[in-house]
Amino acid sequence: MSAEIDADLAAIEATVRTYLDGLYEGDADKLAAAFHPTSALAQSVDGEIKIVPREQWLAAVRTRPSPKAQGLARHDRIMSIDRVGPTMAAVKVQCAIPPRFFVDLLSLLKIDGRWQIAQKVFQTETRAG
Repeated sequence: MSAEIDADLAAIEATVRTYLDGLYEGDADKLAAAFHPTSALAQSVDGEIKIVPREQWLAAVRTRPSPKAQGLARHDRIMSIDRVGPTMAAVKVQCAIPPRFFVDLLSLLKIDGRWQIAQKVFQTETRAG
């Protein structure tokens, strides 16, 4: 593997870890750093696509108790990283805000030399923590 690919994979992983830390800690600033300002979150709700712009999601994060503040265990892990090319990557992660457990598909783009999450598509399952 080339040094460029190694550096990209490390940077992609760092962006995703910032996202996972921000989610667990309820730190909207960390989340904002990982997500491009034009990004959005999408999911299927009752057969319809629901899209939430980044700023609307960050506002919700700022007002809800974080998993860390609630003393909840972390349930996050990076399942796969696919560096599609020099400016695009796809990452699959698992995370949770119990009792809600998520699988996220994150699309990242390298913009101005920095990997950022451009889109998050996710599904949620409610179950015991």
